[in-house]
Amino acid sequence: MPAGRPFRVSNASRSSRKGIVASSLKELISKTLEAFLITTGVVTLVLEEDGTVVDTEEFFQSLDDNTHFVVLQKGQKWTQTRNGVVPAKQKKKMGVANITFDLYKLNPKDFIGCLNVKATFYEIYSVSYDIKCMAAKNVLRKVLQLMSHAAQITGQFLLYTGTYMLQLMDEYDEDGACARTQHK
Repeated sequence: MPAGRPFRVSNASRSSRKGIVASSLKELISKTLEAFLITTGVVTLVLEEDGTVVDTEEFFQSLDDNTHFVVLQKGQKWTQTRNGVVPAKQKKKMGVANITFDLYKLNPKDFIGCLNVKATFYEIYSVSYDIKCMAAKNVLRKVLQLMSHAAQITGQFLLYTGTYMLQLMDEYDEDGACARTQHK
């Protein structure tokens, strides 16, 4: 019996890959069933690169070492990969809009991070908006600045309103000093 040769075998989805040493096609199939815990004995070995079925011992012996196979169970079909990735089946898209929210941080010290909102309408028109939050110290500084401005505006409003009310009530004399009237 010839010495065993190394081969690589993947499942149909390419999510699992095993290295198997075998000297014959029958031995490779037997060890593949064990390695992938396949209980049904009906499997097909195909070449990973083009899906060629390997079903004769002569063809198997003509293959190089480290040939990559895909094991297919009943009902499974070989699919071509693109750069080693099996293309996922596209779901039929229905609807008017698709909205995605992506949270990410530009810096590990960021307080909240950033939010990207992307809306696609009828798979044609796309709108995207980035909301960037700053570090906690900067957020606190901005909140305090906002509160300071709000307090200044409120103070100015109260001063002008009070002055206007005093003028309306005729409590001011010509010098600008407040004259108190005495009522009897």
